[in-house]
Amino acid sequence: MTKDEVKQVVLDIIADIAPDEDLSNLKPDVRLRDQMQLDSMDFLDIVMELRKRHGIEVPEADYLQLATLDSCGEYLTPKFNALASKG
Repeated sequence: MTKDEVKQVVLDIIADIAPDEDLSNLKPDVRLRDQMQLDSMDFLDIVMELRKRHGIEVPEADYLQLATLDSCGEYLTPKFNALASKG
């Protein structure tokens, strides 16, 4: 998976969790919580959906790696690709 594909996966999850949010103008390098009305429970939902839908584990110590779309891409792309190589 490319970083852009991973970012789209994250956007798809956010769209399901926060359907009223406008995701069209998100800046990839600005914290998601600064751009949207996401609270800590919404953020946990994102992490849980990554695990449920894709088998991606994100330890609590790494949650800051998911602050922006860009950092999500950087952090999650190797995880997705490691899963793909196993499957």
